[in-house]
Amino acid sequence: MITHWWEVDSADTIEGLKRQPEIIRAAQLLQEGGLVAFPTETVYGLGADATSQAAVAQIFEAKGRPSDNPLIIHLGSPEQLARWVKEVPTVAEICMEHFCPGPLTLVLPHNGQIADNVTAGLDTVAVRFPSHPVAMALLQAADIPVAAPSANRSGKPSPTQAQHVWHDLSGRFHVLLDGGEAGVGIESTVLDVTGDVPMLLRPGGITLEQLRYVLGDVEVDPNLYSEKSKPRSPGMKYRHYAPSGEMFLVHGEPLKVVGRVNRMVKEDIRQGKRVGVLTTEERKHYFKQANRVIACGSRSDPESVARGLYDALRTFDQEKIDVIYAETFPERGIFSSVMNRMRKAAEGRMIRV
Repeated sequence: MITHWWEVDSADTIEGLKRQPEIIRAAQLLQEGGLVAFPTETVYGLGADATSQAAVAQIFEAKGRPSDNPLIIHLGSPEQLARWVKEVPTVAEICMEHFCPGPLTLVLPHNGQIADNVTAGLDTVAVRFPSHPVAMALLQAADIPVAAPSANRSGKPSPTQAQHVWHDLSGRFHVLLDGGEAGVGIESTVLDVTGDVPMLLRPGGITLEQLRYVLGDVEVDPNLYSEKSKPRSPGMKYRHYAPSGEMFLVHGEPLKVVGRVNRMVKEDIRQGKRVGVLTTEERKHYFKQANRVIACGSRSDPESVARGLYDALRTFDQEKIDVIYAETFPERGIFSSVMNRMRKAAEGRMIRV
């Protein structure tokens, strides 16, 4: 497969972008059954025509993704939604009014026109409307639903920059549209609106607090942390977001965390391991013995932590870090979404001090 890397000026207007030859050709490739990697405001996605079983099969092959893991379809505008779902409940309309375009995915009953390997055999489909201008222009130009999980090898940290996509998947897709760094840095929130009460299936760029402020009662799926149930949303099952090194979350009172981490770092280095510490700007100076200390953001700016998380995990991989010790964050706001990703990356390994 011939792979191209095309830079796109994301500062242009949506209509201006739709006239750019790179967007026109990428839209044609999607319509013809090709694979296109493109930026969204959350992470980069690997897209294919969601109505074509054969086109979507290429996504699973490129990523090495389990076939029972459903995909999200991306649309260029809410006006396209009625073509692909049976109904749009009032709660979905409220969500779209407040949060779309943006990092929110809605689970809705599909009308049978979406490929079965997108829905993993479910009678519902996850739909979102990305706000990144390059994504909006591409999706509007293609005028088809585009299935697009993150553009990385399955289980690895999601890509927030074009070079991350190129590193993981070069030669496995047709075109990469480089629209700069993703702004949110973690995936979209997934909300099931098919029941009487909206249910959070995956935390993400829209917080539970924001949803409850607008919608009132929002439940959290009890299977969110289960590895046994059939996944109703991407990110609910299997190893996700993980670096190559073994990662541990260290939770407790700050000074105790610092002391415990430094003792473990010293012992691991004595054993010949390369050790990394994932922390914040406020605390990075406490960890001087590790081979690599990365501040993924500031505790006073939770969004900066979300933006920096995946790049930090990829940096540990680049530097061949064997063991990573990561500080934890309070389970509220965007930090709840960050902690969801970190627990997946650490495969549940938690040290409490």
